[in-house]
Amino acid sequence: MNDQNIIIKPLGKFQDPEITAKGEPRAVVELAGVSTLWFNTGTLCNIECVNCYIESSPTNDALVYISTAEVAAYLDQIGERGWPTREIGFTGGEPFMNPEMIAMARLCLERGFQVLILTNAMLPMMRKKMREGLAKLVADFGDRLTLRVSLDHFEAQNHDDMRGAGSFAVTLKGMQWLRDIGARMAVAGRTLWGDTDAESRAGFAALFARHDFDIDAFDPGMTVLFPEMDEKAEVPEITTACWGILNKKPTDVMCASSRMVVKRRGADAPTVLACTLLPYDPQFDMGAGLEEAEKPVKLNHPHCAKFCVLGGASCSV
Repeated sequence: MNDQNIIIKPLGKFQDPEITAKGEPRAVVELAGVSTLWFNTGTLCNIECVNCYIESSPTNDALVYISTAEVAAYLDQIGERGWPTREIGFTGGEPFMNPEMIAMARLCLERGFQVLILTNAMLPMMRKKMREGLAKLVADFGDRLTLRVSLDHFEAQNHDDMRGAGSFAVTLKGMQWLRDIGARMAVAGRTLWGDTDAESRAGFAALFARHDFDIDAFDPGMTVLFPEMDEKAEVPEITTACWGILNKKPTDVMCASSRMVVKRRGADAPTVLACTLLPYDPQFDMGAGLEEAEKPVKLNHPHCAKFCVLGGASCSV
């Protein structure tokens, strides 16, 4: 066959880690220094939300419970690698489903880290043992511990449409308990209802005022409004030229300053991922140790574009 007759069909979007569908060099993010190391406590959750990016549910144990001993091993590696990590984050699933959640948080706090726990503030957090442990952590470490509560919208019906009937009221009850023990709270909302940023923040501000929640609705670090993550949505690929066009720096993107540790069902040990949002995509699996996780990250996924670069979202406080 004559080579001139061979037609090379270009790959579609987010297919080639090196170049985009248009043949342009794909953007790459170097690790600037991990300020937040995340641990996924497991994908089991007490509820099943619409469009949960990690598919958490009462039956999904694709990511199993991580243990205090496994967390301790990574904290040791932070010291060994000289990482400038100031914060340890815990996400799930629902972190308070993990029976070692209090012990893991205490370990990190005792090591001098700030701790951020993402929670729906529902029944797993409100079990007697968890309440006792949380109250003691708040008493011992104060605002070095933050509970970021998933409150999708400031109106009950919108929140319940995502998380189930009555869930808004149950979450508010959990938040009221956190308020009463003096816990530092933040909120994570969603932006799928078409409210402007100003309208969303005003709505949350009114809700917080009604319940005497000490949460600043106008601080993007304390009231985080996440864009929706739809892998099938049409989004542009991020090229090396985009940084200048968008007036952004690679260090603005989450994977420049964070990594996440997960433990997969059936695995002998945890592994480190480049991104908290992509637990199932093997191209973002960086290996077992923190040294391996220092590699650069190629922005080869729709979430990289919509959520991080264009959306400007960050999971840390």
